[in-house]
Amino acid sequence: MLRFMPVGDSMTIGSTGEHTWRYRMWQHLCETYGGPFTLVGPRETLYDKLAEAPVSYGYADPGFPRAHLAGWGEGWLHMAPLIGEAVRSCRADVLLVSLGLIDLGFYTNAEQTAANARAFVANARAARPGVRMVLLPVIPNIRATSDGPFAEQVSLFNELLAKAAADLDEPRSPILMASPPESYDIHTDTYDGTHPNANGEHRIAEAFAEAMWQGWGIGQEYEPGTD
Repeated sequence: MLRFMPVGDSMTIGSTGEHTWRYRMWQHLCETYGGPFTLVGPRETLYDKLAEAPVSYGYADPGFPRAHLAGWGEGWLHMAPLIGEAVRSCRADVLLVSLGLIDLGFYTNAEQTAANARAFVANARAARPGVRMVLLPVIPNIRATSDGPFAEQVSLFNELLAKAAADLDEPRSPILMASPPESYDIHTDTYDGTHPNANGEHRIAEAFAEAMWQGWGIGQEYEPGTD
């Protein structure tokens, strides 16, 4: 049984009424991965915008393994201290990680964020030495279109994250850098300039799926879709 753990911020946890890219990934693997697998993590809920808390189970389709380690407003800074216990308790084999926007927007600069990403990797490996990771860079968002210094920090962090992935990659615990979703458009792939709509969910799932297919031979090429 191969255990995938989605790790991320608001784009990964999703909110009430959404499918989430986690669901799209599960669908893709059901269709393309030949062996048993599941999604794991210490959390299951969506974010409820009315309650302003992660208390919703109102998935558009609840019929999939909903486990994850994602939180609205959480970043590398928040997940680095949590990942060890999550990996240990859930026996995660592959981490699918999409973090960084929150860090750069509110907490840390590019260098500090990259340092937290390295701490995340170290803590995950301390808990499970053979864990594999796929890291997604910060993808296009509305703030970067109007805030020049922020856009520069995003670009720098993505370079530092790629360097960290290259530096820390090792045969026992390999790390892949996923390519940003090709031609990701905040006007057609998000509902507010940041959070993915159905099309964006597919694009994020595709980024992870293509990395695993090309890097490790897991699954196959992603078949794009929209709802």
